[in-house]
This record gives sequence, C-alpha cells and structure tokens, in this order.
Amino acid sequence: MNNISAVIITHNEERNIARCIESLQGVADEIIVVDSGSTDRTQLICAQHKNLIFQFHPWEGYSAQKNHANSLASNPWILSLDADEALSPTLRDSLLSWKAQHNSQPALYRFNRLTNYCGHWIHHCGWYPDPCTRLFPKDTVQWDGIVHEQLTTPHPLPTIHLNGDLLHYSYYSVDEHAQRQLHYATLAAQKAHDAGRTVTTLGVWLRPKWNFLRNYLLKGGFLDGYAGYTVCRMSAFYTFMKYSILKNIQQ
Repeated sequence: MNNISAVIITHNEERNIARCIESLQGVADEIIVVDSGSTDRTQLICAQHKNLIFQFHPWEGYSAQKNHANSLASNPWILSLDADEALSPTLRDSLLSWKAQHNSQPALYRFNRLTNYCGHWIHHCGWYPDPCTRLFPKDTVQWDGIVHEQLTTPHPLPTIHLNGDLLHYSYYSVDEHAQRQLHYATLAAQKAHDAGRTVTTLGVWLRPKWNFLRNYLLKGGFLDGYAGYTVCRMSAFYTFMKYSILKNIQQ
C-alpha cells in the first residue's frame, strides 16, 4: 500500500477548501493544511474534518510555503493540491488503484487539469488538458520558482500519467480574475527582468494581440462560447500587463 499525505496551502479559502478536503477523503491517509493567516472561515471549516493537520505559517512565497507544508508530511508520497482544486471521480479511482500497488518505484505522477471559469468548464483556450505533476515522493522532490512554481529533482525521475481530471475552480467573477492577473503579471515581469529579458514598445502591443489570436482561433477558444472569449481576452490582458510592467522596469 502506498500511503499519501495530501498537502494544501491556504489563505482565505472558505469558498473552496471544504470541496477540496472532501474530494480527498478515502484517498489521502492524512491531510495537511498550512495557512498563511486567513481572516475568513477557512480554519473553522478545516476543524470540522477529521484526519487533518492545520498549521499557521507566515507567507514565504509559493514554493517556500509548499516546501514547508511538504516537510510536515509523515507519509512517503505527497499529493499537492491548491485549495481551489478537487479530485474528479475518475481521478479518485486512478489514485486508489495506484495506492493498492506495492513498492512503487520513485516517479512523478501527473494528470490533466480541467478549469471551471465563472461557472463554465473550459475545454480549449490553451487551458486544457493542462497536465500537472502533483503526486511525487516526499524525500526527492521540492518546489522551485517565484510564480508558476515547478517541481525539481536532484536526478531525473520518470513521469507517469494517471487518468482523470483535477478539477480547478479558478475564478468566480471577471473582476476577481483581473485583480489576480495584475498580481501575477507583476511577479512574472520581475522574474523576466531578473532573467535579463527585455521588450520593445512594439512588443508590448503585438504580443497581446498574438496571444488572443492563438488562444481564441488556433487553440479553439471560440468553442467554449462567451466564457472562452472572456478567458482569451483576459489572457491577452495579462500579457499586456506583464510586458508593460517589464518595459517600465527597464526604464
């Protein structure tokens, strides 16, 4: 039997955390929630669930926060979820089948992520299948990166794909999306600047247009209806903000 510690980081996730935890019941042998100071009902909701460890830890950044949470796990395998994610029934079955195996060799396990945007499931726009590596051995893997953190290993490990979708309940409103985009664009622009990347004034205007055309036409965003149009438009807006901020940093 492969024992799993499910690890979640939170901050004001009362809308999502119960759904996330409930989807892990019967799959995770323990659930660890590391909270960076929620002021809503997140802690109260977590306290209502059994087999759950809740700890406050000051915010250190996405990667550092997740690595700290991983360090609290008592099992050899980590299943890392965001609070706004949940296991689909098919993914639950895949994980339960994997758990029943004996002496699994070290590997990275990934599965597709399906995003719900303002009440609509997005199957195109470059948002799906969006494979995510979220199941991994505790002792040989850690998170790295300021934004869009990634898993790193001291030596290469095989990657195995599991059937089923990780359900991602992303944004409940376009305004919420826009506010988050500004935050991520600022982080991404600083990361690009630190890496020595530059952008021209022409690039600031052309990159968002190409981003929209690629996601809406080439990647089939139009097939997701008005929600798909909104997703593509907001993605282009993010690109514009990112490179505008990068341009300002350059100057």
